[in-house]
Amino acid sequence: MPLVVAALALATVACGAKTTKTDKDMNTLSFTTEQAAAMAVIACHEAQGDLSSLAVALDAGFDAGLTANQLKEALSQLYAYTGFPRSLNALGTLQRVMEQRGDIEMGPESSPMPAGYDALRQGTEVQTRLSGQPFDYDFCPAEDYYLKAHLFGDIFARDVLTHADRELVTVSALSGLEGVMPQLQAHVRGALNMGVTDDQLAAIPEALKAAGLAAEAQRCQAAIATVKGQPQMASPSSFPLGQPNDAYAKYFIGQSYLAVLDTVSGLCNVTFEPCCRNNWHIHHHAVQVLTCVSGRGWYQEWGKEPVELKPGTVVTVPAGTKHWHGAAADSWMQHLAYYTDQKSTYRTEWLEPVDDEQYGKLK
Repeated sequence: MPLVVAALALATVACGAKTTKTDKDMNTLSFTTEQAAAMAVIACHEAQGDLSSLAVALDAGFDAGLTANQLKEALSQLYAYTGFPRSLNALGTLQRVMEQRGDIEMGPESSPMPAGYDALRQGTEVQTRLSGQPFDYDFCPAEDYYLKAHLFGDIFARDVLTHADRELVTVSALSGLEGVMPQLQAHVRGALNMGVTDDQLAAIPEALKAAGLAAEAQRCQAAIATVKGQPQMASPSSFPLGQPNDAYAKYFIGQSYLAVLDTVSGLCNVTFEPCCRNNWHIHHHAVQVLTCVSGRGWYQEWGKEPVELKPGTVVTVPAGTKHWHGAAADSWMQHLAYYTDQKSTYRTEWLEPVDDEQYGKLK
């Protein structure tokens, strides 16, 4: 038996055998408002591996009326998004909380699969509905099979949680992780496709914020705003978003935001929405330093290959160098910017835009 299949089988057994048959509407959130808020915080802490905070959140989840089987199901599902180590650690934390409380409601277990159940066919149908269109990962057929047959087939077929419940769990978990904005946005769309309402979706970042997870709440709000085509109102990280960069909008393709962090040094945080980039430009008589702090983007000097910007990437732009920088096509990007060796004659010369064909070649 392949390792992934064997591990999945063990996780399924650990969650309890299927004993009952229900006619649950899988495209409706089954949680109460209080339970949904508790589950959002639990999933976010699981994703970050913060077991002490997770224990507190699990305790609050039981107080809100979540059952042991609902929590087992959510934490085991997250192996597909956050990895087996964090999923197993979270399940171990749940076990300890249950032993300490002693007043646990186990709740219904998963219904038996119908005769003739086909995991691959079932998963393909679920994935298509979640994505809004057929999705085939031809680059890696094995991964495509795992997604369809195991995640959206075997796991999503278990009716302890509805499909809407599972997408709330996934959105909440991905909100706790840096560098997964494309997946977070995809699952925001998936949540809406699976029956999570606009109000229920908007309640996720509110629950995270109330639990002290401010950066995670901002990341979730940013993803929701992008998916719904709304103006960006929250930063995708703990760095402030600032105001729309209207004074320089004519030199940018797409929307950018500017937050001045220190008026003495001129340190700023610049936020680029996906596909946003500035024109080619030159800083005369000053050296610019860029430090990527969130998301993914690009920096390029004239005549040189582009450099990928990821959190922690630092770029020093020599004075008089023609260059541009901006976000990747599928990700927000934030960088800090300041100048060194700045002369009184400093000025920025704005030049031609980075054309779509050139930008489109960046992967």
